[in-house]
Amino acid sequence: MADKPTKGLADVVAASTALSDIDGKAGRLFYRGYDIHDLAGRTTFEETAHLLQCGALPTRDQLAAYGAELVNGRSLGALVEANISEIAEKQAPMEALRTLVSLSGAENPDKDANSAEANHRKAAQLTAQQPILVARYHAARTGAEIPDPDPGLSIAANFLLQITGKVPDPRQVEIFDTCLVLHADHTMNASTFAARVCAATLSDMHSAIVAAIGTLKGPLHGGANEQVMRTLQSIAPDQVAGTVRDKLANGEKIMGFGHRVYKTEDPRATHLRRMSEELAQAAGDDTYYRMSKEMEEVVLAEKGLYPNVDFYAATVYHYLGIPTDLFTPVFSVSRMSGWTAHVIEQHADNRLIRPDSEYIGERDQKWKPIDER
Repeated sequence: MADKPTKGLADVVAASTALSDIDGKAGRLFYRGYDIHDLAGRTTFEETAHLLQCGALPTRDQLAAYGAELVNGRSLGALVEANISEIAEKQAPMEALRTLVSLSGAENPDKDANSAEANHRKAAQLTAQQPILVARYHAARTGAEIPDPDPGLSIAANFLLQITGKVPDPRQVEIFDTCLVLHADHTMNASTFAARVCAATLSDMHSAIVAAIGTLKGPLHGGANEQVMRTLQSIAPDQVAGTVRDKLANGEKIMGFGHRVYKTEDPRATHLRRMSEELAQAAGDDTYYRMSKEMEEVVLAEKGLYPNVDFYAATVYHYLGIPTDLFTPVFSVSRMSGWTAHVIEQHADNRLIRPDSEYIGERDQKWKPIDER
């Protein structure tokens, strides 16, 4: 008898990739061979996106050319502009992004082309548009007026400018830029796998990205950072330890802890914890950071679980002034660089992804006429 399949395809190698790699035992993450600890705080998000999509960290001239491509790709198109207000009125953030990205593809001249050149153009445009879609959606639902993107500013700086309506502090830009680098890619996670399955049918890049967004929308993949913040806001600052212990005793899950792959601390959490502390001190109110630290200590002592990328990302985004229900959309701003790179990679060496399944239903059933059933 064949071995039974593992639930959720745990430990099953589904594809080969040169984009990212994880050493779960050592708690290390690599983008194209570069340790995330080498890249975070040193490499901009634009450089990281170029690394993933184009295969190498850019030279100054290459970065300038890629930056110009990003600036030129920011226009949302007539269909998005005509419908964004109604979409914002009727759809929650991730639903809206799923719709808006699909609409943006309708007018793309490369929409039916899967060549390497067309895919690279679409990857840059999707990376450029995603932060603007999030900011424009938020403005449409709140009735706010936001400034146009500044061609002289980075993706991180423009996003904070448009979300908060004010010129961001340079250090906050650096921190948010590092967040985008940390979230850019993460091997064969659920949304990336969904994008590759779609791309493997030779569907187009926008369709694959819509599949990824729809997958990220699910609370078992995206949304954990939002739930972390809502949990912190629901607990009295002096009742963290007792509340967490009670939740664990009742079998409740504390969001932001544990990981399918990492057996030690998620390396991204190391950077996010430090940035959360810095932002808390700069804000003059470190309540949520202190609560997070206490929660971390209790969960580790009670369950032996380490924080993952979502845990401290919640307070970092909160201190940066990002609305809580936009935390997962912000994740998509970063991950767009990785999703598109995976679509490029899949199309470059494609085979239809078609796993087998184990049948567990009834056998040898016999048909009866409807009056005899």
